[in-house]
Amino acid sequence: MASAAARSAKTPVKRRADDNGASDADEQLDNVTRAYQALRLVIVSGQLPPGSRISERLIADRLGLSRTPVRSALHRLEQEGFVAANGRGRERRLIVAPLTMDDGREVMFIVGHLEGLAARTAALLPAARRREIVKSLREANAELAAEAHKPGDADRFFELDHAFHNRYVDDVVGPRLLTLHRAIKPQSDRYSRLYVSVLLDQVATSVKEHEKIAASIARGDADAAQRAAETNWHNAAERLTRIIAKQGERGSWQDWTPDVLPARKR
Repeated sequence: MASAAARSAKTPVKRRADDNGASDADEQLDNVTRAYQALRLVIVSGQLPPGSRISERLIADRLGLSRTPVRSALHRLEQEGFVAANGRGRERRLIVAPLTMDDGREVMFIVGHLEGLAARTAALLPAARRREIVKSLREANAELAAEAHKPGDADRFFELDHAFHNRYVDDVVGPRLLTLHRAIKPQSDRYSRLYVSVLLDQVATSVKEHEKIAASIARGDADAAQRAAETNWHNAAERLTRIIAKQGERGSWQDWTPDVLPARKR
C-alpha cells in the first residue's frame, strides 16, 4: 500500500490535471459563445443574407476555430430560428433562415407579448422609478419624432426605435423574461433592419404608439401599458406583412416556379 506521503505527493498532480481539464472545457465553451455571437451578429445585420448557404469549414477558418465549436453554435442558432436546414441525412444543408411573412408575424407577436409583460412590470414600479423610465422613454421618442422630419436615415431610425423599447425592458424585468427577450428580439431585428427603409414613412405612427406606452406607465396603469406595448408590436407585424406582400419574402423558395426564370437560349 502506498504511504501517506506518497499519496499526498500525487494529489497536486491530479489536481493540476483536473484544472487543465476544466480550463480546456472553459476554453471550448468560450469558443462556442464566440462563434455563436459572431454568427448571430452577421445574420441579424444581414451580412449573411436570408437563404444563403452556411459552410462550417469556411466559418471555422474565418473565425480561426475548429469545426466543433462552430457546429455547436450553429445547432444553437438553428434551435433559436436563425438557421434552418434543407434536406435530410447526408443531403442536409444549413442555410440562413429565410425572412417570411408567417415567421415575421409570429416573431413580432412573441416580442409584443414579452414587451407587454415588461411594460406591465414597469407600470407597477414605485412612482419615482416610473418617472425615471418615462423621462427616458420620452427623450428617445422625441428623437424618433425629430427623425420623421429629416431625410430618411434607416440605421438611425432603427437605433432609436430599438433604444426606446429597451428602456422599459432592461433593468426593469426579471432574469427569466430578460433572457427570453434577448433570445427572441434579435429575430425581429432581422426583419426591422431589412425593411426599415420602407417603414420610415410610418415613423409618426410609431411615435404615437410609443407615447401611449409611456403615458400608461406614467399613470401606473398596468393593463393599459401592457395593451399599448402589445398593440404597437401587433401593428408593426401588420405593417411588415403589407410590405412583404408587396416586395416578396427574402431567401424563401416557397413561391418559386420555373416560370420566373428566363427561357433558356437554344
